[in-house]
Amino acid sequence: MPITPLLKSNGFFDPAATKILTAAFDTAWQMLRTSGNVLAADFRAASTRDLLAKRIIETGSQGERNPLRPADDALAFLARQPSRE
Repeated sequence: MPITPLLKSNGFFDPAATKILTAAFDTAWQMLRTSGNVLAADFRAASTRDLLAKRIIETGSQGERNPLRPADDALAFLARQPSRE
């Protein structure tokens, strides 16, 4: 799932913020995939992308506009989640 539909459904992100948060999402997903983390595996990708998007939107709704901070925060958030293997 891309982040754009979630950003639009929240309705309070202007085009500039949407671009920044989309870049944060893309960065976080790429970092996770290249790390070889099991959360990026095909069978988990959809739910992982959903969690990443929601966390990045949460960070963005607090006013963060540096794309690296929401990406790093979302990855740290995933790392703190209990394993569901």
